[in-house]
Amino acid sequence: MRIGVNTRFLLSSKMEGFGWYTFEVVRRMVEAHPEHEFVFFFDRPFDEKFVFAKNVTPVVLFPPARHPILFVWWFEYSIKRALKKYHIDLFYSPDGYLSLKSPVPQVGVIHDLNFEHHPEDIPASPLKYLRKYFPKFAKKATHILTVSEYSKQDIIKSYGISPSKITVAWNGASKSFHPLNPEEIQKIRAQKTAERPYFIFVGAIHPRKNVGRLIEAFGKFAEVNPDIDLMIVGESLWANKASSIPEVSEELKKRILFSGHVSLNELNKLMGAAFALTYIPYFEGFGIPLVEAMRCGLPIIAGNLTCLPEVAGDAAMYVNPFDTEEVSKAMIYLASDEQKQADLSQKSLERASLFSWDYTAETTWNVIEDILKV
Repeated sequence: MRIGVNTRFLLSSKMEGFGWYTFEVVRRMVEAHPEHEFVFFFDRPFDEKFVFAKNVTPVVLFPPARHPILFVWWFEYSIKRALKKYHIDLFYSPDGYLSLKSPVPQVGVIHDLNFEHHPEDIPASPLKYLRKYFPKFAKKATHILTVSEYSKQDIIKSYGISPSKITVAWNGASKSFHPLNPEEIQKIRAQKTAERPYFIFVGAIHPRKNVGRLIEAFGKFAEVNPDIDLMIVGESLWANKASSIPEVSEELKKRILFSGHVSLNELNKLMGAAFALTYIPYFEGFGIPLVEAMRCGLPIIAGNLTCLPEVAGDAAMYVNPFDTEEVSKAMIYLASDEQKQADLSQKSLERASLFSWDYTAETTWNVIEDILKV
C-alpha cells in the first residue's frame, strides 16, 4: 500500500501540538510497517530527521500553507494532484484538513471543535475557513479519528456524523517525562532562577487556555502564600488575542515566570521540577500536558469542563475554570496539605499508564488497514 501523510507540521525549528502528534503517531506506523510505502507531503523544506525509514518518500508541495487562502490551494490543488501522481491508496491527515476534490480514501484526525463553540477566540479569517470547511471535512472523511470521547460526541452532535464513522484514540506523552529526585529538582530550579517551588502551566497562550484567569487566581493565592510561584510555558498562538493576559503589579510579576516556547528536553526538566500542574482551559479536546504531568508524578489542579475529567480521572482536583476564587482556593488547599499532594502524586503515576503513543499509533493503523481491506 502507498499511504500519503500530511506532514506540514513537522517543523524542526518549532514543534508544537499537531507536529508532536504527527511525529509520535506516524513514526511508529512507519517503523512498524516496513512492508508499506509512506509518502510524506511537506509544505516547505524538511529536516531529514523526519524521514523516519527507507519506506518514506518525502515530497515538498507548494505553497507553504499557513493562511486560509493557501490552505485551499494546498489541499484542493497541490494535494489532489500529488495523491494522483504518487498513486496514493489512502491519505492520512493528523490535523484533520482533507482534500475535498480527491476521490482517494481519507482519514482525518479532528482533535476538537473549539472554533464552533468559542468563535470569539479566533481571528476572523481562520474562523471563517474552519467553520466552512471542517463540516465538509467531517463528511468527506472515510473515517475520523479523534482524541477523546468528549470530542467524539461533540463531532456527532455538531456535524451529524454517525458514531460508527468515528474512532477514539487517546493521546500519549513522551516517555522522557518522569519523576525527578530532590537533588535534580533543586539543580533545575537553580538553573532557571526559580528559587521557589512553582505551579506550572504548559500550552499556547490562547484565550481558551484561560491563562488570564489562572494568573488572576494566582494573584489571590500569592497574597496568602509567599513560597510558591507560577511558571507559564508557551507562547501566543494568535498575536492579536494576547490581551487575555491581565496587567499585574510589579511585585506579582516577580513571581510569574514566562519561559516562552521551549524544547522537549527543556520541558521535561521544567515539568519534572514543578510543584504541581495548574491546567484550567475552558475548552480542550484532550490536554497532553495532563499526561506529561502524570508521568512526572505531579499533583494536578484541572478545569472541570469538556474532556479534562475524562483524561485526568482521579489524579486531579477539579475547579470551575471561570471562577478565579475557586481556583485560588484549590491552590491554597493543595499547597497546605502534604497528604493531598502525596495522594494526587501517586494517582498521577498510576493513571499515566493508561496513555501511550504506541496505543494511539496502533489504533490509527487499524483504522487505515480496515479501510484498505475493503
